[in-house]
Amino acid sequence: MTDKVTVERRGHILLIGLNNPEKYNAYEPEMHDAIARAYYELDQDPELRCGVLHAHGKHTTAGLNLVNWTGTFGSGAWPELANNELDPLGLNPAKRVSKPVVSAVHGICYTIGIELMLATDIRVAAEDTRFGQIEPRRAIYAVGGATVRFVQNMGWGNAMRWLLTGEDFTAQEAYRTGLVQEVVPAGQELDKAIEIAETIARQGPLGVQASLRSSRLALAEGEQAAFDRLMPDLVPIMQSEDVKEGVQSFVERREAVYKGK
Repeated sequence: MTDKVTVERRGHILLIGLNNPEKYNAYEPEMHDAIARAYYELDQDPELRCGVLHAHGKHTTAGLNLVNWTGTFGSGAWPELANNELDPLGLNPAKRVSKPVVSAVHGICYTIGIELMLATDIRVAAEDTRFGQIEPRRAIYAVGGATVRFVQNMGWGNAMRWLLTGEDFTAQEAYRTGLVQEVVPAGQELDKAIEIAETIARQGPLGVQASLRSSRLALAEGEQAAFDRLMPDLVPIMQSEDVKEGVQSFVERREAVYKGK
């Protein structure tokens, strides 16, 4: 257990917050484990439909506390995940949270902060956010997914611009290149992320999770693999209570109330 990560349930939403503000939320191994356990809770609890990853204090994170991670990096592998943990970085497809996560970032967001953000599905940044994938400044490189996800989101040239120089870039640049989907005034980023999460939580959970699986499959195995699963994976959903509720709410011209069944 650690008090350096907060976990708060708010209706169908699980809020997960980095909470090491006196050290600019320097990312410690116990924080990684705590987020992994929170993602497992989100994944396994049928009442939870969406997560929100955020940070307390003035900054998202100044990055890894390298002194405490030297052994891990020297071993050539991220820490092994326990049975009640899921991968906060989404590098292991068998250990990835199956429900959507929205992230909110602000202030300094360096290295692991960007990679945690990129492992989420929708990203909101405060307009004062300062990003930096600065590993080359320390003679290493990003090993939490940035080398792949920058290219996926930004395209090759934009990705190389920031991965190879290690320079800082702004929230506006992150928005322009697709790393974040919303830029809001400083102090409003968490509220906006929660608003998006609550909108997701009102939709049919089976449809939301199927959409997420399909899109991830396309990235991992190619678009044809995803195309081939579209109709077959719809069949069991069509037998669900939620689909019946969706049709009935349309007929009755009211908002649907879904149960994820």
